[in-house]
Amino acid sequence: MLRIPLQRLLSARVLLLLASVSAGAQCERPPDGSITANPNRPTVADPADITQIGVVEMEFGWNRTWQRHDIHETDIGNLLKYAMLCDLEIRWNSTIVTGQSTRGNSEYGVGDNLIGAQWRIVHQSRTFPTLAISYAAKIPTASPAKGLGTGKTDHAFKFLASRDVSGFHFDFNTAYILSGRTQSDGYDHDFLVTLSGAHRIRGPLGITGELYGYTRLNRDTPGYTSNRWALTFVATPRLVFDSGIDVGLTSGAPHKTVIAGFTYSIVDLTAKISRSGRRPSDSK
Repeated sequence: MLRIPLQRLLSARVLLLLASVSAGAQCERPPDGSITANPNRPTVADPADITQIGVVEMEFGWNRTWQRHDIHETDIGNLLKYAMLCDLEIRWNSTIVTGQSTRGNSEYGVGDNLIGAQWRIVHQSRTFPTLAISYAAKIPTASPAKGLGTGKTDHAFKFLASRDVSGFHFDFNTAYILSGRTQSDGYDHDFLVTLSGAHRIRGPLGITGELYGYTRLNRDTPGYTSNRWALTFVATPRLVFDSGIDVGLTSGAPHKTVIAGFTYSIVDLTAKISRSGRRPSDSK
């Protein structure tokens, strides 16, 4: 008689259950064609939900970090997202400008790029939170000679969960990160764990709090824990502004970081293509 290990049997049942929940969910488009932004900002954690299907969305942000040992860093970055399928979003994250100042000596240049995708495997229901997995690869475009990048390719594998509870929105992420070694072949690795919560204060104004931490990467890069607090302002359903501060809680963490930016849903490509494809007689 064939015996299947209990662990494998349970794993198979969980996968089948998750697949059935995901299959039962549908990505319905708003009848009026409205677009609602899905900001990843201003937290380290990303939401498990993705942008509306067919929508192109951008995020633009500025960060100023005060490291320990008199090191200041400045970054201006952009994230471009497109939900090409109901539950699949592709991403291009680019650091347009990055700079570092050490005791009066400054270097500036183009930063690295990240290319990746996120797959939502379960939609939120009474029983389950929204669940997703994502992958991103770093394209090393920042200059190692200027100290702005490592010149190596990195990989990030992430599990995401999101849940709405009594007016609060929670995002939980855990990531396994492979960072290319600068002095030899191979990779160092660490883990990221982060939990954020958001709540609307009044009208368009909201507040977000987050606790996150990295494990030790190697002997020169220790793990650390930090926390972030930010305000968000929903100017329109498709335009959201944010600003906040990140303060390190343990040794090894950046002293503080000030952030500001916005999220904007640019266009619904599916609706635009659908309208342009109609014959003149269809609109009569």
